[in-house]
Amino acid sequence: MDGSKINDKAVTEEMLLEEGYRKYSGEDLDIYYSKDICAHIGNCVRGNKAVFEVGRRPWIIADNGGIEEDIRVINTCPSGALKYIRKDGK
Repeated sequence: MDGSKINDKAVTEEMLLEEGYRKYSGEDLDIYYSKDICAHIGNCVRGNKAVFEVGRRPWIIADNGGIEEDIRVINTCPSGALKYIRKDGK
């Protein structure tokens, strides 16, 4: 799944916040999460525990991983509960 899109349309912060996603800001990448969509499969936590750790607050820290690694993990989310917006314009 492409974590930068919804229905083949590039996501915007406004769109994601309107849809109920919560924003977790990073220096190079913002990660968005929707608890209402999450199927709790755990790909994120297994993919990178430094970025995604359920017992921690905040549970997502985007800067604990590299941008490409964060995107790789987000793209494994089968439900679409995780999305991202790059700050470098790519």
